[in-house]
Amino acid sequence: MSTLEGASASAGASTVAGASTLLELHRAGELAARYPLVAPLLAELGPDELARAGALLARVPVDEVRRHHPKLPVVKVAITGHGTLSPLVAPLTAELARHGLVLDPVVSPFDSYVFDLTDPGSALYAAGADLVLCVLDPMIVVDELPVPWTLADLEKIVDEKVRLLTGLADRFQATSRRTGRGTLVLNTLPLPRLLAGQLVDYRSRAALGALWRRAATALLGLADDRPSVVVLDLDPILADGTAARDPRLSVYAKAHLAPGLLAAYAREVGHLARLVAGQTRKCLVLDLDGTVWGGILGEDGPDGVEVADTYRGEAFRAFQKVARQIGSQGVLLAVVSKNDPDPVRRILAEHPGLTLRAEDFADVTANWRPKPENLRETARRLNLGTSSFVFVDDSPYERALVRRELPEIAVVDVDDEPASHVERLLADGWFNVREVTADDRARPARYREDVARGDFLDTFDSIEDYLRELGVAVRLEAARASQVGRLSQLTLRTNQFNLTTRRLQPPAVAALLDDPAALVLAIHSADRFGDNGLVGAILARRVRLDGPDAPDGPAGTDGPRRTDGTGGEVLRIENFLLSCRVFSRGIEHACLVALLHHARDTGVREVLGEYVPTAKNGIVGDLYPRYGFTAYPRYGFTAYPRYGFTAAPAVDAAPVAGAPGGAGGTTFRHDLRDIVAAPAHVALTTVFLGEHE
Repeated sequence: MSTLEGASASAGASTVAGASTLLELHRAGELAARYPLVAPLLAELGPDELARAGALLARVPVDEVRRHHPKLPVVKVAITGHGTLSPLVAPLTAELARHGLVLDPVVSPFDSYVFDLTDPGSALYAAGADLVLCVLDPMIVVDELPVPWTLADLEKIVDEKVRLLTGLADRFQATSRRTGRGTLVLNTLPLPRLLAGQLVDYRSRAALGALWRRAATALLGLADDRPSVVVLDLDPILADGTAARDPRLSVYAKAHLAPGLLAAYAREVGHLARLVAGQTRKCLVLDLDGTVWGGILGEDGPDGVEVADTYRGEAFRAFQKVARQIGSQGVLLAVVSKNDPDPVRRILAEHPGLTLRAEDFADVTANWRPKPENLRETARRLNLGTSSFVFVDDSPYERALVRRELPEIAVVDVDDEPASHVERLLADGWFNVREVTADDRARPARYREDVARGDFLDTFDSIEDYLRELGVAVRLEAARASQVGRLSQLTLRTNQFNLTTRRLQPPAVAALLDDPAALVLAIHSADRFGDNGLVGAILARRVRLDGPDAPDGPAGTDGPRRTDGTGGEVLRIENFLLSCRVFSRGIEHACLVALLHHARDTGVREVLGEYVPTAKNGIVGDLYPRYGFTAYPRYGFTAYPRYGFTAAPAVDAAPVAGAPGGAGGTTFRHDLRDIVAAPAHVALTTVFLGEHE
């Protein structure tokens, strides 16, 4: 069978095959051994099949999966709340597995959320979970109402619950700030019809609704100034017709949220788990014919395609609006279309009915080559990995081919009903982040500036002449609290120039900023074409050479531990990151040299840096040796878990053959005697800790 025939056959049979293959693996006892196969098998399952798959996967011991696949990312999730929550484990297992993640659940006893979150010594805190789900249901209020009750009674209980949850969020935030670990997930409370129905007058029902929504507003506001807290709003899920409550399960089993609502909640948590594991998507790649507009451009012409002013045209316009909205928040938009390039360029530039215009796209590819080939080329031009792509196409054949050739790309299934395009694009929250930063909003414009830089480069005979005229300006400064979100995002999204590929959530960055031994440096860059913003970071720590944290040197050498009483400090670079947009401009060279000089000027005896090879960061494998470091493989870093670092996802963690240090990495050492010169073409400004105006 040819590749094309195989792709078409795969598209037609994937749903049935996925469910049956999972069942066969379960019956054969091979699910743990073949867990990497699970994600593609779940990709196209419907809600009922996904629920059954979750029940099977939840029986697989996490330790067994780890034993067979130590590189698969495991997300530890602690589950607490008011009602019976064990039914959440199966859908949560399935939702994480859809994204290539392994769930390690810790479920608290019934109605223990207040104790769990109040006592810093509780089992919940001891679990060190990446996500802590405090699943709230309306019965936390209803169960405390007297009989009979009034609106005043209800208001008193609601206000008490809001105060209680605010205190619990504060306690978790304080604990997370100290440890740098974990994110607390709360949720709004569905307003039960059984509660409103007990009031016989419409005025009282309206007052109840206003009271309930004030409480929801207060809960949603808990995340505003608490970086360790996320609040999920359940109203959008309920508005789509999901039932909030199953009366029998609520009364008899104390399971106060209906199975469908738990499944939808689990899907939202799956999106958060992707962030914890650093699996972020950066680029939305769109097909054109049948996806962005109706009809075929090559056959119908620009005046014949449906983009507006018809029933179907309005559906396509709605999809374009949503794509443009997503792009306005830092997601790159690109086109990969089987079309002649000139008509595509003209319609994107000139058609009066299009909402998406040429300037909205970072890259447009229109030709007749296979789409996987074009997607690889788009990734090369944008300097991104294909794993950061989300691809939308109405052709089952094209989707199946991309899934087959580039399984790391997230593929969104749309069909010949354009009214469903928006829902299908948004269903999986592919581009969700903790917060949208100013750097995010500026990203599309900066990628367009990169195109201008490429054109500028073409006018020079040498890269040296180009760099001199580019006017690179760098500011290396001690990070501020206002930069926590962006710095966390860099650790979560950067894969290529990332020396250790360890992920840092906002609480972990905040904890580092609070640590007097830590040095967190933000890297800003600009040039003649514009301001690139905050593009990188150096995370380092001072350690006493003769202290309890001092690493031992290799056997038979003069290691760093001093026994002669002289002591001293070592500066450990725990991570070094730089956005792919600013590679190869001398920025990393200038910043590393500045750090070495700062270390020597402040009494540091030597600087250590670790490189851990992954499938994507081979470009920086020789970074430290290039600037005077020598391999010192016996050093070990032990501080990461204390400050919220989590293992990189499997796609990043696979060791590169021949890379220094293998899977365990290599530590490099600089004795600060001879520091290489800084690049002459970079204008560098440094502001280290204590030097801010």
